[in-house]
Amino acid sequence: MAGTYNASDIEVLKGLEAVRRRPGMYIGSTGKPGLHHLLWEIVDNAVDETANGYADQVKITLHQGGGATVEDNGRGIPVGIHPELKVSGVEVVFTQLHAGGKFNDSNYEYSGGLHGVGAAVVNALSTALTCEVAVDGRLYRQSFASFTDKKGVSHAGEPEAPLQQVGPVRKRGTKITFYPDPEIFETVEFDSHQISRRLRELAYLNPTGTFTLVDERVKEDGKFKRRVYHFEGGLVDFARYAVNGKTPVNETPIYLEGIRDGIRVSVAMQYTDAYGENIVSYVNNIPTPQGGTHETGLRTALTRVFNDFAKRNKMLKEKETALVGDDFRDGLTAVLSIHMKNVQFEGQTKTKLGNTEARVAVEAVLVEKLTLWLDDIKNAELAAAIIEKARAAARVREASRKAKETARRRNSLDSVQLVGKLASCTGRKAEENELFLVEGDSAGGSAKQGRDRKTQAILPLRGKPLNAEKKRLDEVLANDEFRSIITALGTGIDEDFSLKNLRYHKVIILSDADQDGGHIRAILLTFFFRYMRELITEGHVYMGVPPLYRLTVGGKSSYFYDDKSLEQATARLKRNYTVQRYKGLGEMNPEQLWETTLDPNNRTLIRVSIEDAAEADRMVTVLMGDKVEPRRDYINEFADFNRADAFMQMEG
Repeated sequence: MAGTYNASDIEVLKGLEAVRRRPGMYIGSTGKPGLHHLLWEIVDNAVDETANGYADQVKITLHQGGGATVEDNGRGIPVGIHPELKVSGVEVVFTQLHAGGKFNDSNYEYSGGLHGVGAAVVNALSTALTCEVAVDGRLYRQSFASFTDKKGVSHAGEPEAPLQQVGPVRKRGTKITFYPDPEIFETVEFDSHQISRRLRELAYLNPTGTFTLVDERVKEDGKFKRRVYHFEGGLVDFARYAVNGKTPVNETPIYLEGIRDGIRVSVAMQYTDAYGENIVSYVNNIPTPQGGTHETGLRTALTRVFNDFAKRNKMLKEKETALVGDDFRDGLTAVLSIHMKNVQFEGQTKTKLGNTEARVAVEAVLVEKLTLWLDDIKNAELAAAIIEKARAAARVREASRKAKETARRRNSLDSVQLVGKLASCTGRKAEENELFLVEGDSAGGSAKQGRDRKTQAILPLRGKPLNAEKKRLDEVLANDEFRSIITALGTGIDEDFSLKNLRYHKVIILSDADQDGGHIRAILLTFFFRYMRELITEGHVYMGVPPLYRLTVGGKSSYFYDDKSLEQATARLKRNYTVQRYKGLGEMNPEQLWETTLDPNNRTLIRVSIEDAAEADRMVTVLMGDKVEPRRDYINEFADFNRADAFMQMEG
């Protein structure tokens, strides 16, 4: 019998309780990305002070037990009494959603924290938060807490007392310490590697600022681990860092800047001997990994200016293939940073810019500045080298076009060949289907027998694919293994790529847990990153995690995925057990492979994501490129390939 539904059933959540009930609506998830989103909400506010010239120091301290402190030497959160709410500005900022100083242009010329929910959300999702403000020679402090009282009533981010003046002080700025709630988040341990990368990035984008990370969880030479980032060269230094591992065409990056219609545009560009382009973009210091209108303006300007320059100087032969935008961007690494008001991001996670005026401003500034740069006699040699590189890219493009045409003609033949190789699934809903790329025929055979035939397809890789980082597109298309993957996915490749045609919404790399298996994972991820990047950015690429050990006691088996968990299990057993170490997937029978690695209810998958596009591109070059020294330096420093690297998050 249907229950009644009337006005008394409508629940009204007061204060910040809605944030605790539905945290994903505000920070995306309660996993590691969501945890770090809290930190970035506070850091963004400190960076806004720096970007607008009010501060030059930002410091993050990571504490034992999962807490963090963010401190700046800016103007400080207002401590006066709010005229309407009759409480201090500090209390308003931390207890009211959509309250802040960034909804008009009088306080910040440019701002990354646009939504006015950040500080309050951090407070709501923390067990404890303390804010200290130093202003006009006085220090103020207020603490907040989230808890459940003896009556079972939940309290979200409530002030423990009004804002208090606690004494005189010589410094100025804001210091916020917070402890994320372990009952809400899967983990409350911040990742110092991820935070270091972001602070380095911010230091490049804000050359007048110094960014410091102190990790109280780790000691070096008897002191807390400390990293300081400051780059006076700004975007020029950033471009040099981003191309590390590649051979530059121009030793000094091209730097262009200007303002159009209130939008400040800066770009640093460096050409290398690599293939393809790497454009990294930011809006008000916020990374935009999915690009947007500002990147469109950059690409349009480059095509227009270089084409005009080449024609004006008669640098193209009549019979040559006409140059297009991709030719002028081949081998280009560009760091684009714009600052503007009234930013229109796609959602709270701010990954793509939508403002049409940004495209117009970027294009106008770069057309003007790049034209002047090319016409400067001092740059004549480099300008000629860029045009020559574009001509070479056009020849490669023509070869790739012919290779693609050949691949299309062979597509039906490849599909026939795949019949014996690809074990397809019977389901016709792409969003429910999974494609496993399995290392070796033996493991492929077990996977074909053990899978769920309705939703799981198996494609065994009989040979090791090419390293796509070192090969041109036409060479990649000639590789049997890559052609099989392209045909199975149905998306096309490079500029022909289309997610609309994707036949499997989970593409799962399944390789052995050894050095060769790690190499195959790296090769496949490099291929996807270079030629099907949208597969990764849209969350379709995963890595399967097979067990390392099988422990049998009294006829019953358990599986373990690392040495530590196995040691803990065997320590409780005195005798009468056996341990099998799996050297590869092929040693598991179909039933074992299903229950450990294929079964959606029991398996563990690692979803591959790109949190930092510039660092991801750099790491692919370091690990998969031609230069040995950067790779050796990385191995010596980290020597931990089980991280795979820091661009992933766990699922399942």
